Amino acid sequence: MKRIIVIGGGVIGCSVARYLSGYLADITVLERANDVATGTSKANSGIVHAGFDAHPGTNKAKFNVLGAKMFPRLAEELHFPYRQNGAFVLNFSPEGDAKLHELLEQGKQNGVDGLSILTGDEVRAMEPNVSSEVVSALYASTSGIVGPYEMTIALAENAAANGVKFVFDRTVSAIVKGADGLIVKTNKGDYPADVVINCAGVYADVLHNGACEDKMEIVARKGEYMLLDKAAGDTCRKTLFQLPTAMGKGVLVSPTVHGNIIVGPTALDTLDKEDVDTTVKGLNTAWSQAALSVPTLSRRQIITQFAGLRAHSLKGDFAVGKTSLEGLYEAAGIESPGLTSAPAIGDYLAQLIAEDYALPVNPQFDPIREAIPCFASLDNDRRAALIAQDPAWGKVVCRCEVVTEAEIVEAIRRTPGAKDMDGVKRRVRAGMGRCQAGFCTPRIMEILARELGIGLDEVTKKGGASYLIVGKPKEVNQ
Repeated sequence: MKRIIVIGGGVIGCSVARYLSGYLADITVLERANDVATGTSKANSGIVHAGFDAHPGTNKAKFNVLGAKMFPRLAEELHFPYRQNGAFVLNFSPEGDAKLHELLEQGKQNGVDGLSILTGDEVRAMEPNVSSEVVSALYASTSGIVGPYEMTIALAENAAANGVKFVFDRTVSAIVKGADGLIVKTNKGDYPADVVINCAGVYADVLHNGACEDKMEIVARKGEYMLLDKAAGDTCRKTLFQLPTAMGKGVLVSPTVHGNIIVGPTALDTLDKEDVDTTVKGLNTAWSQAALSVPTLSRRQIITQFAGLRAHSLKGDFAVGKTSLEGLYEAAGIESPGLTSAPAIGDYLAQLIAEDYALPVNPQFDPIREAIPCFASLDNDRRAALIAQDPAWGKVVCRCEVVTEAEIVEAIRRTPGAKDMDGVKRRVRAGMGRCQAGFCTPRIMEILARELGIGLDEVTKKGGASYLIVGKPKEVNQ
């Protein structure tokens, strides 16, 4: 069988792997971290964009619209949280009406349905907390929200169930031509391949430039966010954008699929592809801009703050398809609407590679992935049935999100499974609530240590050297 390597375990790489698993091939995903969804895919707005913002004729427009239409079925097959809640693009001045009409026409050219322009009063009738300064808005009824890391994990689990291998802690340094195909060089050895797909996010340009004569440049564009407590969940039901600028769609206020409110992101280009630090300036900027849309926002309801990086290509569009090096394909420069575009990009590349290499269809491919039951959302009869099967379902570990020991155990035992605190959090939300793991950390650590067969002092927050225990008190004080 053809040897295929996907570089990167984010939503794009996992989508490519999932759709490729519909064909017979030897498929491996190489990821530099110890889990999937550890980069851009875990730190973004979680928006399924309708497709009016991308310029007609671009890859962004093409894959955005195709991807958005795939979400209802994909969410049903893979059981990840998704809701079509609709979105507004808010305009604060009469002069902005022309831009709204431009976005409306652009959306129609892209094939987006359900677009209309409303007055400020019509907007406030639907969203009472929207600022009185809003004079009009573009309404996109097909816009949605999704759990981005849950989606990535679901894609990975389904790919693994269909034969894809995931190899972690592998940092790819180069892709070179070998005597028989390509060789992917990593920090832990070489991997021969017939086909390689570069889905390396902010590092995709480094790998592309080392393998191809034509060059690309990707800038890491940092966005800072704030997440509000579920007590603020009724602030808005729809996603609230502002008129976009050259730096993107601007700061939004949006509900999440889990009942929180998210505020952000900022947009600051950085030369450091690892810069995910939050800053006072960035967070203040995000908050002040968000308050223009919803003046009643309260910073007292913030439960956490974080930053993520988008892979901004200086060419301004996604690079998806073949490269000049035979056997090397890529999905590079995938910034917003990359999350929305992921299913369409994965399907497109899988079909392209299958055609180029005459890959047979996998007759055993199963598109269905069952999610871990969410105890917090079950009725009492279903809860009782699960507890009768396994008493661990009745042991609540995370009080804020009502997550049980059984959910955490299954999150660890799945393939690919959680290996650290953040991996558990992304899968079953233990530690995502108001106290931000202040209560449940010791118990989750115990479960991780037991299930992984390691000591408590080996448990990490996010892999690497992020240990939670640094020594015994007497040792530390000496």
